[in-house]
Amino acid sequence: MDKKLLEILVCPVCKGQLVYQKSAAELICKWDKLAYPVRDDIPVMLESEARKLSGEELDAL
Repeated sequence: MDKKLLEILVCPVCKGQLVYQKSAAELICKWDKLAYPVRDDIPVMLESEARKLSGEELDAL
């Protein structure tokens, strides 16, 4: 994932900072507890495509 792209991407719901988790190929929003998928190095920034994170997953970040 391009570092410059990561610097400008924000959560589409709250406009908060995202954390890239390379092993899961996801962009994580800790505030909204959502994980946005990254497919073929392209982030899918749609709330309908995001998955909800559990408390345990958030604690592991």
